[in-house]
Amino acid sequence: MTARHSLVHPRDEILQIMERIYRYRMTTTSGGNLSIRDGGDIWITPAKVDKGSLRREDIVCVRGDGSVDGPHPPSSEFPFHQAIYAARPDIGGIVHAHSVALVAFSISGKVPNSRLFHQAHAVCGEVGFAPYALPGSKALAESIVGAYARGFHSVILENHGVVVGDEGLQRAFERFETLEFTAKTIIKASLLGEVRYLDDAQLELSRQSIEPLPQTAAAAPSSLEKELRRQICAFLHRGYRNRLMISTEGTFSARLDSAAFLITPHQLDRHTVDLDDLVLVRNGACEAGKVPSRAARLHHAIYERHAEVGAVVNAYTVNATAFSATAAALDARTIPESFLLLGDVVRVPFGQQFSDPGGLAERVSMERPVALLENDGVLVCGRSVLDAFDRLEVLESTAETLINGRCVGRPAPMSDAAIAELTAVFLRKNPS
Repeated sequence: MTARHSLVHPRDEILQIMERIYRYRMTTTSGGNLSIRDGGDIWITPAKVDKGSLRREDIVCVRGDGSVDGPHPPSSEFPFHQAIYAARPDIGGIVHAHSVALVAFSISGKVPNSRLFHQAHAVCGEVGFAPYALPGSKALAESIVGAYARGFHSVILENHGVVVGDEGLQRAFERFETLEFTAKTIIKASLLGEVRYLDDAQLELSRQSIEPLPQTAAAAPSSLEKELRRQICAFLHRGYRNRLMISTEGTFSARLDSAAFLITPHQLDRHTVDLDDLVLVRNGACEAGKVPSRAARLHHAIYERHAEVGAVVNAYTVNATAFSATAAALDARTIPESFLLLGDVVRVPFGQQFSDPGGLAERVSMERPVALLENDGVLVCGRSVLDAFDRLEVLESTAETLINGRCVGRPAPMSDAAIAELTAVFLRKNPS
């Protein structure tokens, strides 16, 4: 992928990324550090300053000659940042954090298997491991650089945390967030049973290029199109804030009319998607100059097959996705609201979303609005953007409840009589 040069000052970029990491509890007040290579200089978070209240003037610049600009000393972990940059000229940004799921792997001497999802493997690659050494020491720097010298971009530090590097800090953050999500999902999936991973053939299937949509000039947007753009962005950002999506994973679309829909773009941080980033697809062609999500053909097939569907979401929520990576059944008949909004959850074998979108579209409907895509998250249909988002939230809450329930006892579905009563009172009178 072509390098992207940020126009944001290093101080501000570090602040923005640290705010996201700290807000979502992927590090602690005193733990973790970020850095950016800027020519011969290195900008880095300071030592012993609250990560939750950093100011731009707190960020330290260590010049190429070793002098320090800033009111604080640089992070005590500066030596390994400096060593990674020296060993890997392709790396321009580094994230080191003590995220709970990745630390769980680090204290067990293991690394998350990124083959859990094709997107995780594409973003993170294989994951390295660095043996323990004293934090801040030259020995730790040598241990980490030893892993980076073998070509890894993501390295678990034994009994410590993780270090992730990439061409820039934004890309390093995306790798880190994706790896943390993968680790959390593996942990949850392990509570359900044997975890399934993708083999080489399956990864290759996901990598096969999907023929791009033809492009066409877009007409002036109607007020309805403007409203749908607003709704998609609002719920996409809410979904990111609520951890129903992460920066590198998730697609949202909404029907505009019988021949057109709006969809999120390909490979753009879900946290920053704006109105103009959304892509209009009409009669199978997308607006010129934009690249829609790879799921566009699947969403198109669903809209063509089901006139009542007004919005579609592909998402990677931790708990529901854990079910997609195991053989465990996600039984929505355990909670009244879950059954009413989710129905019987469909399970789709890996690869159908790529090779047979029309066949997958036939398996879902507003009567069966939810599908688990094996090792590829979930698919949710709704009559509107709000309806699809509501179902997604209920799906994730249901999945988390089912996993937590296993720690308490054996979750029991409602009786056939209770299901019949719910159907008679709510679904027959008020179809979903």
